[in-house]
Amino acid sequence: MRLGVLFSGGKDSMYSAFLAKKRGYKLSCLISIFSKNKDSFMFHTPAIELTKKQSNLMGLPLIVFETLGKKELELQDLERAIVSAIKKYKIRGVVTGAVGSVYQASRIQNICNKLGLECFNPLWQKNQIELLEELLKNKFQVILSGVAAYPLDKKWVGRKIDKFFIEEMKKLHEKYKINPAGEGGEFESLVIDCPLFKNKLDFKIKNIIGEGNAWRAEFE
Repeated sequence: MRLGVLFSGGKDSMYSAFLAKKRGYKLSCLISIFSKNKDSFMFHTPAIELTKKQSNLMGLPLIVFETLGKKELELQDLERAIVSAIKKYKIRGVVTGAVGSVYQASRIQNICNKLGLECFNPLWQKNQIELLEELLKNKFQVILSGVAAYPLDKKWVGRKIDKFFIEEMKKLHEKYKINPAGEGGEFESLVIDCPLFKNKLDFKIKNIIGEGNAWRAEFE
């Protein structure tokens, strides 16, 4: 089955694409939504522009649609992007990186139902510590592109997800109830290398902007 990947360049969408390919699906294209609303309910925004470089490293075409990011209305832009993928690449389903967000998963499922597409959610309800450990096991190199929760601060932006990160997130989960994989929006991520890439992503953080416990990287 030919699938389009709802793609943010972060760990969840990338790992979902990896699992779909491993299970025998054909990845036909990537679908990214560039939101002008940094606090979009649906779409990842930090480092979204780097999806263009990542798609080249994966050897897959990228469909990009922009949205103003207004709640619920932004779903129309997602649907338009998926329809474009159906026409251009004959996809019969989509891959999502949804882990625990009922808001996101239900709305994507509704669009798929409307368009007669399969919806493949390989990470749905997955234990978040196990998810992080699987990333390391499968040689994913991931950094944090943004944070938005106490006690995370500027120092966390650019940090790599490794075994020390996982141990620290376990402690923060126990103490502050932070979702270890950032599923509550506590942090966003960027995949800089993985088995789907031909080469490692070439990037540079030119600035880290924000205040308090909300920071994001700007990339060159």
